[in-house]
Amino acid sequence: MEIKKQNGLRGTLAVPGDKSISHRAVMFGALAKGTTRISHFLEGADCLSTISCFQKMGIEIERKESEVLVHGKGLHGLRAPEGILDVGNSGTTTRLISGILAGQKFCSQLDGDASIRTRPMDRIILPLTAMGADIRSKKENGCAPLLISGRPLHGIHYSSPVSSAQVKSCVLLAGMYADSPTSVTEPFLSRNHTEIMLKYFGAAVTSEGTAASICPEPELEAREITVPGDISSAAYFIAAGLLTPDSEILLKNVGINPTRAGILKISRMMGADITLLNENHHGEPTADILVRTSALKGTVIEGADIPTLIDEIPILAVMAAFAEGTTIIRDAQELKVKESDRIAVMAENLKRMGADVQTTEDGMIIHGGKPLQGAVIDPHLDHRVAMSFAVAGTVCPGRMDILNWDCVKISYPDFYKDLYHLI
Repeated sequence: MEIKKQNGLRGTLAVPGDKSISHRAVMFGALAKGTTRISHFLEGADCLSTISCFQKMGIEIERKESEVLVHGKGLHGLRAPEGILDVGNSGTTTRLISGILAGQKFCSQLDGDASIRTRPMDRIILPLTAMGADIRSKKENGCAPLLISGRPLHGIHYSSPVSSAQVKSCVLLAGMYADSPTSVTEPFLSRNHTEIMLKYFGAAVTSEGTAASICPEPELEAREITVPGDISSAAYFIAAGLLTPDSEILLKNVGINPTRAGILKISRMMGADITLLNENHHGEPTADILVRTSALKGTVIEGADIPTLIDEIPILAVMAAFAEGTTIIRDAQELKVKESDRIAVMAENLKRMGADVQTTEDGMIIHGGKPLQGAVIDPHLDHRVAMSFAVAGTVCPGRMDILNWDCVKISYPDFYKDLYHLI
């Protein structure tokens, strides 16, 4: 994929449905009684992996042009899968479904692609084992493939060492099958889509500060769900609108849940001209986001802000490279165990463009405002890295060549089409 410098990105976009919410809508719909209707579902590879896994466990799921129908069978309606459950590249599928499988009356095996086989699963194996689950890494390396033999579970209070919505959700979902309430406390509040949606389906979920708890054996009832636009996908066009001269982009109906919207806060700290229109705060909050070209300056990104923008740090690193001054990213060691080591991969490729970047144990130091040029970019099959450098290519002189560009299908199959729509 070749990207060249542009001027005047203008237009209106509706970005794809939120990936996190799409995953959960299928999972919770499968465990509810009745048919759950999902509109604006993300047809990305990760979410399709979730659909496939539940179909293998006896759940009928219809993919129609405008909606997905999940014919749920209740909390105990899953059946033993025939063969391995293939999670593809999806860490969300792997970790959340493990919590559900731990309390079933059958055995299962989870496996995925080469990337999934390197991602840390001890972070869910430990709390699930404490609940009485029989879950182990087949290769005994703390990674997939995972072997899970369903067993009766016990409620626990788990203090998670990491702020991870996937870990929190895994434990809460296992808690539905436990013999007493289950709670999770994390260092900083991670995205809370699980808590919001489970409550909507009828579960007894409570949240206070950085703790969330659930009561066992909820009777989940089918619901209608309209998935908001994914702010992680919107982030690339927010950056493109801010960085590309003479640009104005309107992004329609984007989720602005405060546990996910750190990109808006940090962009404004950097001097961004961003306006929220048509805000709606019922359930998952949404808004239209109007972005205009802005002169950005460096900032510090750290602490409690990190879980609210962990997937947006690659594009924030690109913004920092074009901003005046120094940007420091701290407390982001979680980036090392994503689809790639995003700290190393972003630094490697930014340096190819001429950026002044230093890596640290938990982040990066980026001295912005240096002259940058297009380069050959290797995203290491990481969709968020590929999209970040596509945006960089619209701003800097010279041709940007992105290898394995189609890895974006993991979360945003039409990304390049939407980008060229604005040109």
